[in-house]
Amino acid sequence: MPELSRAYVECVWAGPRWNALGRAWETRTAVHFGGSTGYGHDDAGGREALDSVFAHVVGAEAAIVRPQFFSGTHAIACALFALLRPGHELLAVAGPPYDTLEEVIGIRGSANVGSLKDFGVTYREVPLAADGGLDWDALACAVGPETGCALIQRSCGYSWRKSLGVADIRRAIDLIKARLYHMQNPNCKVMVDNCYGEFVEISEPPMVGADLIAGSLIKNPGGTITPCGGYVAGKKDLVAAAAARLSAPGLGVEFGSAPGHVMRAMFQGLFLAPQMVGEAVKGGLLIAEVMSAKGYRVQPLPRAPRHDIVQAVELGNRERLIAFCEVVQQTCPVGSFIKPTAGETPGYASEVIFADGTFMDGSTSELSCDGPLRDPYAVFCQGGTHWTQWALVLGEVLKVI
Repeated sequence: MPELSRAYVECVWAGPRWNALGRAWETRTAVHFGGSTGYGHDDAGGREALDSVFAHVVGAEAAIVRPQFFSGTHAIACALFALLRPGHELLAVAGPPYDTLEEVIGIRGSANVGSLKDFGVTYREVPLAADGGLDWDALACAVGPETGCALIQRSCGYSWRKSLGVADIRRAIDLIKARLYHMQNPNCKVMVDNCYGEFVEISEPPMVGADLIAGSLIKNPGGTITPCGGYVAGKKDLVAAAAARLSAPGLGVEFGSAPGHVMRAMFQGLFLAPQMVGEAVKGGLLIAEVMSAKGYRVQPLPRAPRHDIVQAVELGNRERLIAFCEVVQQTCPVGSFIKPTAGETPGYASEVIFADGTFMDGSTSELSCDGPLRDPYAVFCQGGTHWTQWALVLGEVLKVI
């Protein structure tokens, strides 16, 4: 039995468990799937049980898993605003962040929209090493006295770089914590953008010292069936602070309704996640093998260890990138008649093209690819409920590029 499935069964179905208030709930019935309305005061324990299960499987003290997070960027933003205060510095330790975080930080876009910059938070980043990995020498002395949060992006985003394994994240956290001790800056926290990396490995960042992680439920942990939502997990007090950003100070984790079908899907999606992630990883391995054999640069390399479900292929020009995405869309189970068109998309710095004929809008863990229309014209492939989907896609791709 996969580790997540074993932990899930032990946590959800082992009999009565107790929450932080000392109340027992019965977990042998379907009462947790009933959902709630309005404020969510009538939740029958499903919200607490789901938070507890999620925290357990990622090795965190606490978690908040809610449909009210409408994207991974939203969950990450709530976590960052929970950690940072005016006068603090946000330090990105793995090069530039994903495009959609740039306006959250305030390094792109208009002023006075409520970015971190608008609230007096400064930003600095540690460039990547020449090999696309972390610059360990620079990282060892990167944290300063004003650094309030060190942000580690686990996946590659739209950068041609290595995704980070949990071993690398552990090493980075150890260096950061050592520097914090030297700088006498105990208030700086380590935050991991965990999108696309969940359950690819047997450990998660909270197990190696991360203070907070955040991500989307329409990626890995939703198992391709959760229709919406996101999560923040980590230290209990910091999760509570992130919950206050999602709702309001004083409301926190005790609020938030979810229809019954959504609550059930969040539980079931989490249970199915290891299987779905495994299929996506196998699909990525196939893409790397085939496209590399045809002379294209790929990241990660064929048969290299996998740390997320993203496989990048450098196509070299606009025409090939568009053609690749068109074939993916044509092979999708939903919207195969649609022709993807490159254009401006909220949150992105340049033209982007998406192919995502998915049952859940934007569910990149199903079968999808996308890429910015800029050098080196790389396509970033994700997901796949069955690795054979990518076999079909590649057969058609090789006919047009």
